[in-house]
Amino acid sequence: MLDEREVVAMRIGERKVRSVPAEFVQDGAVVDSLKGTLSVLKDSGYSDEESIKWLFTEDASLPGTPMNALRSGRKTEIRRRAQSLAW
Repeated sequence: MLDEREVVAMRIGERKVRSVPAEFVQDGAVVDSLKGTLSVLKDSGYSDEESIKWLFTEDASLPGTPMNALRSGRKTEIRRRAQSLAW
């Protein structure tokens, strides 16, 4: 079960329904490394919407998106990149 304090969400659609990206869930649970990564992004000054955009923006140096990397277990690399955003 998702705890709204563990993930970020965006309001989408005409009715502005609060939605969580499906990719945040893997094997029936929130991606293990997501909570800490979102904390780092928040500490870097990112809003919920900016964090989601960053997680799903293609990055040729990964390759793929930071979210793809988190889902494949590459937490340390992604958190390092997120920490550098504050500088």
